[in-house]
Amino acid sequence: MLNESSTIVAVSTAAGIGGIGVVRLSGTKALEIAQEICDNKIVSRYAGFHSFAYPDNNLIDQGIVIYFPSPNSFTGEDVIEFQAHGSPVVLQQIVNACVETGAVVAEPGEFTKRAYLNNKIDLMQAEAVIDLINASTETAARSAVNSLSGKFSIIINDLLKDLIELRMYVEACLDFPEEEIDFITQGNVAEKINKLHITMQDILKSAQQGKLLRDGLNIVLVGQPNVGKSSLLNQLLGEERAIVTEIAGTTRDSISTHISLHGIPVHIVDTAGLRETDNLVEKMGIEKTWQSLQKAHIALFLVEASNGITEYEKTVLKELSPNTIKIWIFNKIDLLKIAPKVIEEKEGVHVYLSAKTGDGINLLIDQIAGNKSMPLIIDDNQNIFMARDRHLKALSIVQSALTNASINIDAAEIVAEELTQAQHALSTITGEFNPDDLLGKIFSEFCIGK
Repeated sequence: MLNESSTIVAVSTAAGIGGIGVVRLSGTKALEIAQEICDNKIVSRYAGFHSFAYPDNNLIDQGIVIYFPSPNSFTGEDVIEFQAHGSPVVLQQIVNACVETGAVVAEPGEFTKRAYLNNKIDLMQAEAVIDLINASTETAARSAVNSLSGKFSIIINDLLKDLIELRMYVEACLDFPEEEIDFITQGNVAEKINKLHITMQDILKSAQQGKLLRDGLNIVLVGQPNVGKSSLLNQLLGEERAIVTEIAGTTRDSISTHISLHGIPVHIVDTAGLRETDNLVEKMGIEKTWQSLQKAHIALFLVEASNGITEYEKTVLKELSPNTIKIWIFNKIDLLKIAPKVIEEKEGVHVYLSAKTGDGINLLIDQIAGNKSMPLIIDDNQNIFMARDRHLKALSIVQSALTNASINIDAAEIVAEELTQAQHALSTITGEFNPDDLLGKIFSEFCIGK
């Protein structure tokens, strides 16, 4: 088990072969351990060239060593970085040499966790580190940087400050119940709660968009067998990923792939056709189709333009969540000599296209990108921050507490209690109040070496 006094070590660069690899060492004995491995004296904040060797002087490699003294380092502790040739074998030998001289191998996220515990970053910034590493689009990366730089923290802390000041005022009013003074009205408490509520709505909107940037938009292709789902998937990808044949039931399992639309990561699932079948493998694929439908933000319903919407599609439609956006795609217009077009209908948008030739595909992409499920933030993403389920849950608690405070504005005791609940929920976002098991879960998502 690691503890605050242990000196930790791990490879910080990605697995695999590269020109350069980095091993990071952090803790009170970092300099002492590194000096045992290096041939020359290590100088603070100086990129020095050294030979690396085991304690028995068996040479490992040659490279650069940089020493960051506490507290001016990423973790807030003494940190040493070994820059060696990017061979996994060489890097592991450096780790082994550090362990032989007193270090222990770091747990996943241990370096970032120590930065948080040493007040170098707050919990939102710590989470932004892994979000930046995992960002799959440029927009997602910029949003993660917004959180990592502390912009999200500043907004939350400003709201928290106003919330605490208002709560303290209301609680002070409770100390003078005999005074014939309407402290709530005199202090403009209702107006201040409303102002906090408006600010909360803006923050929650940005956080919801940030979560979508982090997790991606889920789109499911739905339709009867051989209606053209695989062809449509290939058109959206710009390559032949799915098998296309005239045989119904070719797609017997869900095919998941990822693209970027307007900077938003999108997960597209080409599902098995929903139909009655005695084939066990196809039945399993159909079951996965139903599971994918339950998670979808947008369902693309494919029908043949010559047949239109049938009772089959209407039956499937009844099983979807009311929150799932439906876009109807009338395929195979090339067979009917119909031009691509978009028609607004009561049951949803109708897009006429040919998945075989690609005619009308851009119309479909425009409908997806312009849908309310997509946060159109490409031109202005400065206020979008990476967010997680726990952030949204906390913000929702704050919003509910402020609403209850407004409703019960004449009861100062209830207002004070609701403001206290809101304060506590906001504090969990930055990490001021968080149980150890939550911290363990958060940092377990990190890679070793970060």
